[in-house]
Amino acid sequence: MLTDKVCLVTGAASGMGRATALEMSRQGARAVVVSDVNDDAGRAVAQEVTDLGAEGVYVHCDVSRSNEVRALMAAVDERYGVLDVLHNNAGIVDAQLTTARTVYDIDEELWDRIFDVNVKGSWLCIKHATTLLTKSAGGVIVNCASISSFVHFDAESAYVASKSAILGLTRSAAVDLAPFGVRCVAYAPGTIDTPMNDRIWKQAPDEAAMRRALTATHLVPRLGRPEDIAKFVCFLASDDAAFITGSVHIIDGGALAWRGTAA
Repeated sequence: MLTDKVCLVTGAASGMGRATALEMSRQGARAVVVSDVNDDAGRAVAQEVTDLGAEGVYVHCDVSRSNEVRALMAAVDERYGVLDVLHNNAGIVDAQLTTARTVYDIDEELWDRIFDVNVKGSWLCIKHATTLLTKSAGGVIVNCASISSFVHFDAESAYVASKSAILGLTRSAAVDLAPFGVRCVAYAPGTIDTPMNDRIWKQAPDEAAMRRALTATHLVPRLGRPEDIAKFVCFLASDDAAFITGSVHIIDGGALAWRGTAA
């Protein structure tokens, strides 16, 4: 449970971020700050959070821009004076932005954009949230990695590299912030049925076949749901996980446990 916690979720306008913000409210959070670049959707999620019992607040933020991250943390400080949970969820993937498939044909500008959001954005949020997190009785950072942190996926060379970097960032933050009583953990989701992935899958020649192929890699015979991730994030952020820091936790339906696909 997250009773009376002040939480912040980046990239919370849809998908796993939205599901986590709502679950935080269900688990008793005092407030959930919803951050995104999609203002209309973000405000709608903040209202959903409020409807479930917590105070939902929306703050626009492109996490790749240091001035916007500073403004986000200043807004949290002004309103609450503390931050108990930072969930670094905001992220983008190559296939959203380009048809380039390999490390040698992706444009430099797109490579930089993916790293700016996925890696620099997470670092900026940690950097500028540290003071607020140290005011908590047990501040927690939960970073979104991926099974792409461990294996390559076609057409996602920059995403794979960026999510691998999240593992190192998580360890470094855990070490550096341990003296202040702040934990930092990461989780690595498998294939999750989110609006972002849905847009990518719709670009395939046969969307249904792609969904079947992705599901076939799972030992649990379905795609992951945003709610699966939300409950796991809330556990990692809770006092029940107080002895967990500096580590990454895989939630992938068993995809990394084998090298096969279901018949």
